[in-house]
Amino acid sequence: MNMNPYLDIHPEVAQALAAGNPVVALESTIISHGMPYPQNVSTALRVEQEIRDHGAVPATIAVVGGRLKAGLHPDQIEELGRQGAAVAKVSRRDLPFIVRSGGIGATTVASTMIIAAMAGIRVFATGGIGGVHRGAQQSFDVSADLQELARTSVAVVCAGAKSILDLPLTLEYLETHGVPVIGYQTDRLPAFYTVDSDCMVDYRLDSAQDIAQALIAKWTMDLHGGAVVANPVPQDFSMPRARIDCAIEQALQEAASQHISGKQVTPFLLGRVSELTGGDSLATNIELVLNNARLASEIAVQMAHQDGYDRFKATPADR
Repeated sequence: MNMNPYLDIHPEVAQALAAGNPVVALESTIISHGMPYPQNVSTALRVEQEIRDHGAVPATIAVVGGRLKAGLHPDQIEELGRQGAAVAKVSRRDLPFIVRSGGIGATTVASTMIIAAMAGIRVFATGGIGGVHRGAQQSFDVSADLQELARTSVAVVCAGAKSILDLPLTLEYLETHGVPVIGYQTDRLPAFYTVDSDCMVDYRLDSAQDIAQALIAKWTMDLHGGAVVANPVPQDFSMPRARIDCAIEQALQEAASQHISGKQVTPFLLGRVSELTGGDSLATNIELVLNNARLASEIAVQMAHQDGYDRFKATPADR
């Protein structure tokens, strides 16, 4: 049921939600700011198909024509990819202004969670979450994704936090705000491009069913807020930690010397790391997103079959 006057739910998504069938949200910043054209469009369409192949309905989220969109048409995905960095990168603070202007915006993890919750979607697949940036003790650069995870009841399936970040401080922030970090078949936090890091997750769960049961228990107890489901990149596509760390260090130095800050930092670092690794990091990025889409679909399917799921059926999620 569409409860928000600014929200448009794609008919396929609306039908699935009304029937209590599994739906998986997808962000759009990864399309416009995370990859070059045309790989961004082809990857977005592959991810949607991956979700369908695993029994769920994809809902790619963005702002189009000043409307919040839960589910996009292929031509809208093409437009986001073709315009690329010219599309506004939209987080929580930006939503009212992009809506007022009637503009187009690519949603970050935070704003995707917000719109997913408005639509009643509980599971969201992405590449990696934002977090506490390196040097945040001086810059206070902390991603809005973390605060959104603390307040919005959507599970985020990701390959951990982006390895350009300060992972220990990111975990400390999540712990302070009561956000559980679940490792899927792993005790260690994945570091985006690599299967693991030196950091431990809060809980290891080895099946989509176990994760679905834990999420339903959390929200049935009115424990508002999200959860991080950390899903390691497939081993065949994991990059050597020393190689990726070297590329990240060089990219960080270049960002500092060019005085790049704010919302431009992450796109710059990801793009520069891709260049420094000869495109290998982009190939890894694509595979980890596909892998996360598969797991998110399995969790959404399991949630739809669990006792207690009817409480969330066809009604907007708690925000």
